[in-house]
Amino acid sequence: MPHESRTAKSVQDPFQRDVLPIPDIKPVGLTTYDAKDPDTSYPPIVPLRPPAGAPNVLVILVDDVGFGASSAFGGPCNTPNFERIANEGLKYRRFHTTALCSPTRSALLTGRNHHSVGMGNIAELATSAPGNNSIWPNTAAPLAKILKLNGYSTAQIGKCHEVPTWETSPMGPYRQWPTGMGFEYFYGFIGGETNQYFPALYEGTTPVEPATTPDEGYYLNDDLADHATKWIRQQKSLMPDKPFFTYYAPGATHAPHHVPPEWADKYAGKFDQGWDALREQTFTRQKELGVIPADSILTERSPGIPSWDEIDENMRPVLARQMEIYAGFLENTDHQVGKVLDTLEDLGILDETLIFVIIGDNGASAEGSLQGTFNEMITLGGYGHIETPEFMSSRIDLFGGPEAYNHYAVGWAHAMDTPYQWTKQVASHFGGTRNGTIVRWPQGFSANNETRSQFHHVIDVAPTILEAAGIPAPTFVEGVMQQPFEGVSMLYSFDDAAAPERHETQYFEMFGNRGIYHKGWTAVTKHRTPWETGVDATMPAFDADVWELYDTSVDWTQAKDISAEHPDRLHELQRLWLIEAVKYNVIPLDDRFAERGLPELAGRPSLVSGTKQLLFGGMGRLTEGSVLSMKNRSYSITAEVTVPSEGAEGVVVAQGGLTGGHSLYAKDGVLTYCYNFFGVEHYFTRATKPLEPGTYQVRMEFAYDGGGIGKGGNVTLFLGGSPVGTGRIEQTEAFLFSADETCDVGNEFGSPVTTDYTQTAFTGSVAWVQLELGLDSHNHLISAEERLKVMMGIQ
Repeated sequence: MPHESRTAKSVQDPFQRDVLPIPDIKPVGLTTYDAKDPDTSYPPIVPLRPPAGAPNVLVILVDDVGFGASSAFGGPCNTPNFERIANEGLKYRRFHTTALCSPTRSALLTGRNHHSVGMGNIAELATSAPGNNSIWPNTAAPLAKILKLNGYSTAQIGKCHEVPTWETSPMGPYRQWPTGMGFEYFYGFIGGETNQYFPALYEGTTPVEPATTPDEGYYLNDDLADHATKWIRQQKSLMPDKPFFTYYAPGATHAPHHVPPEWADKYAGKFDQGWDALREQTFTRQKELGVIPADSILTERSPGIPSWDEIDENMRPVLARQMEIYAGFLENTDHQVGKVLDTLEDLGILDETLIFVIIGDNGASAEGSLQGTFNEMITLGGYGHIETPEFMSSRIDLFGGPEAYNHYAVGWAHAMDTPYQWTKQVASHFGGTRNGTIVRWPQGFSANNETRSQFHHVIDVAPTILEAAGIPAPTFVEGVMQQPFEGVSMLYSFDDAAAPERHETQYFEMFGNRGIYHKGWTAVTKHRTPWETGVDATMPAFDADVWELYDTSVDWTQAKDISAEHPDRLHELQRLWLIEAVKYNVIPLDDRFAERGLPELAGRPSLVSGTKQLLFGGMGRLTEGSVLSMKNRSYSITAEVTVPSEGAEGVVVAQGGLTGGHSLYAKDGVLTYCYNFFGVEHYFTRATKPLEPGTYQVRMEFAYDGGGIGKGGNVTLFLGGSPVGTGRIEQTEAFLFSADETCDVGNEFGSPVTTDYTQTAFTGSVAWVQLELGLDSHNHLISAEERLKVMMGIQ
């Protein structure tokens, strides 16, 4: 067995690896006066390497993909490279995640349950409670750090979303960024989602801009795969004897669902039958593939999701196009994975590389509303009524492109989780937590093109990799005693399909949705429905939640609730859930809305406070959370600029992008302010005279109408203290311009707030910009439910 050979080789290992960093031991022996003395002898310097035979490791984590999406697990989206890996490896058909992004990634990279490392929810909803503070404790050193300190080269490419929100500004601290957690190289994005055409990227901790534009063919999925292959080639060129750990986590297929049209067009007409028929078709294929047993039952459509027959006929073409785009997005992602695999094959290291492909960090996303959306910020911002059938139909050809920020309807998400109930966020049921996973390692096990049915969880990946590499779980890391791994290695199952499962008990919890798995039985209760986040949404008391019971040894899909027949077993599992919850910091349960949305009430630090903020020229890529929020109130923007003799052109300061935002800039030498309302309306105010050469202050003032949130107001522009133009904004955005667009001084990065300018860099100089808020804030009128809806929609 592979793990037996690891143990045998570790006996000859010259390094003691239970304390990290491995202590430097000074040689003991004769010290001579003259190096030419024949008795002068020192052992040669031995570079730190992992134990002999330790494999390269490639972990691929795809985003927001349900169990029933990929063709490798019977889904409608063609993923030939996933199938290729599966044909040469193993499919794990009972592998589980946490039902949400940040928690799954934290559990994957630490080998501990998500509450044990403070990530009980997404980082944006952190509280001061230990299980939800978003801070990985130093008693749980992440896998990348352990591998690096044992001689591995390490790189993370793609999505992070593991950084506490108050540590995401250019000032860090970078303790929990990838480079602080053991990855020697990072290229990707920090937040929960980013634009595939205008991404907010970092290389290490430095913001970087794409080398080309969407018009020139730029696409993030391509870019990430190219960086992954480039890093692997360089690593093997310069250190061929040193194994690597590459964590490749594309932002796909998280919203926005962006993909070049040729990928979506492959699926033209293939989803016209709707999501109900699609579930039936997928279910049949899954049985044929053996990824579910032949006697499995297709669960009913989850409550609240309309049948396809109920959909307005005018909306059906739009909804079908949403799914075509998603399918093309996933196929393109598979294509990028293929490029990385081809690189390994070209280098002759494919078979010696341990590969994990986890197809989804949770179930498919139901955060796009019941009808889907062209610009998710419209729906999240409370203006879903704008997206009428006529509005959506008029933009059907723009879906998936740079002008859109789209997400599919809940019905498609549920179909992508076939054959299970519910979706992402619902940790109680397998629709939120069961994700098809593939393992390939020809030099480590002989089985291929087989399925494995042992229950496993994402916390099992780290212990598996360490056992495969012959590296012990460290007792101390950087002087801190470590808490044990909470996952179990999967290595025992690689060559033994019949091996008794070793991960016998696992709790689940997210937003109060709770479940427990124990030796084939599951007890579950759904507390909250992902798409019910409006002002009328109310949460029941936790003790009022109704628990269900399933014997998954005979009911694979959790289709038949048998709690009434086995009340004693249900009570036993409920008690076990509570015991596990106490053990792993799940308690106190927290389904609060307003408190988790507001840092001061949640108990987490905030990046910005007060009513004034001074920014300086050259500052850029400032996240929306690191800049004063100027929504639902009056405000002013004042800047000191130097205008050259040839006149001014370009951005003084801009925030947001095509999904919404505002910009103060010079166009044809004239000071201009543009407010972009969700990309639907652009309101312009222009000065009546041009900017003269010299150094002076320019200013815009916005006088808010009041009377609620998202209202309009009047704009006045000033040059050197004198008014030079007025304008009107009829309505404003109440919550958030974007998930990933930023604030930039003297330039604009990402997508443009307006196409009124093509010159973004200010031709003169911007010394500083001061943002100042008025006293008429109406933010108190924002409901708790509305806050949470926006937070959750962009994670």
